[in-house]
Amino acid sequence: MSELIDGMLLVFNLQTMLVIVVAALFGVFVGAIPGLSATMAVALLVPVTFYMEPTAAIAAIITTAAMAIFAGDIPGAYLNIPGTPASAAYVSDASALGRMGRVRECLGTNLICSVIGGLAGTLVLIMVAPSLAEFALNFSSFEYFWLAVLGLSSAVFIAPGSPVKGFLSLMVGLLLATVGLDMVTGSPRFTFDVPDLMGGINFIPVMIGCFALNEVMKLYASRESASAAAKGDSAERHPQTGTVFGKVPGNLRKHWRNVTRGSVLGTLIGALPGAGADIAAWISYAVSKKRSKTPEAYGKGHLEGIVDASSANNAGICGAWVPALVFGIPGDSITAIVIGVLYMKGMNPGPTIFIDNAEMAYGLFTAFFVANLILIPIGYLAIRSAHIFAVTPAKVLMPIILAFCIVGAFAINNSLTDVWIMLACGVAAYLLASSDFPIAPAILGLVLGNILENNFMTSMIKSNGNLLAFFERPISAGLGALVALIVLFPLFTKAWLKYRKRPALQSAPQGGR
Repeated sequence: MSELIDGMLLVFNLQTMLVIVVAALFGVFVGAIPGLSATMAVALLVPVTFYMEPTAAIAAIITTAAMAIFAGDIPGAYLNIPGTPASAAYVSDASALGRMGRVRECLGTNLICSVIGGLAGTLVLIMVAPSLAEFALNFSSFEYFWLAVLGLSSAVFIAPGSPVKGFLSLMVGLLLATVGLDMVTGSPRFTFDVPDLMGGINFIPVMIGCFALNEVMKLYASRESASAAAKGDSAERHPQTGTVFGKVPGNLRKHWRNVTRGSVLGTLIGALPGAGADIAAWISYAVSKKRSKTPEAYGKGHLEGIVDASSANNAGICGAWVPALVFGIPGDSITAIVIGVLYMKGMNPGPTIFIDNAEMAYGLFTAFFVANLILIPIGYLAIRSAHIFAVTPAKVLMPIILAFCIVGAFAINNSLTDVWIMLACGVAAYLLASSDFPIAPAILGLVLGNILENNFMTSMIKSNGNLLAFFERPISAGLGALVALIVLFPLFTKAWLKYRKRPALQSAPQGGR
């Protein structure tokens, strides 16, 4: 109990609380700008943490990440441009609600679901962190291979329109994931003698090009949009009505199962090393669509998928801290940065952190609660101020977005190659979108492609090429069976409906001649 009180005192003081508020504002700014991710926000914050107390430094990182993940939904709702990769899973629904004049309802529901997911993830982090981390450590390359396949199979289900086009878009992403050095032979693939491509293609420049640059190109491609941009009448075309929290209680009562499912899935997936909030949002959205009674409404302005995914991405942030804290294994790119900060501040992550630095650990848990609760007032102000996206003329807004796209792509590795990748992917995404190909599966294919290939090759080396080894471990066999069930489920459903119709046709009265 004394350690808990000491940990709370480390957070509830003027200096740390001021740091949390400033970090929240910084996270909103970075997350709401298309092309700048939550990981980039945390990376930009690291040099500043050198001059902070340990608890204040970690609290600043926690708050920045949580706020940036939420703020990424704001440009998605107004401009159809996700601010962060986690927001890309449900950007089509958020944008459709924006065109209906329901941006405030959408973002208000999103905000509260993000807070609930974050608090649920924090409770899990406190109560069952060691158990979840131990379970995640049971995952070998065989289990990670099936997890990647599960994520890829979900891409086809979340894609609006034709499943065939969704599958082809997924293949484009997997093709991009093959660029770089082969992990087995060490030979370069599709690098074209460009040194910057030896390490592969970073998914952030691709995401910036596919979503942000694609939207800029679509705006100025048509004469009607160009005319609207010149007049600057975007706000009048989509007037927004309602309050931020007016319909939130009703939406939560209607979709409470989705909030619960998204929070649980997000925490579990986030606790798996390498998964993180992005994959948690994608898989949660796919599961929501699969379990929904109205899957045809997804992508057209349906709150159900937004509730699931927005709960999952903030819960995934907390879940990613489970392996990072208990075993020193980064759960995602953000906690990979955090581990370095922890070492720098003398908090060596591992099982002994709860013994050697118990008050610091409890202070970190307290910071999670405060960071998620402060989302509500800061997030409300951000939503109320976000009308700037609607009232700013497109001819002013779009060049600014393009400038941030270039800066965001360049800032990843300080490389002009990433800028060219962003531009090329933007043109390719525009051409694909013009033919009604979904873009989201391509992003997911690029994100999971390396995980899929690396774990498959590692597994084949360990098993001497025996494919049955993927089903010899209980968890691996269970994941493999789940993937097979998801793939074959449409065929089973079709056969079952055909079987149900046959007796009905046979029992129908025969008409006279």
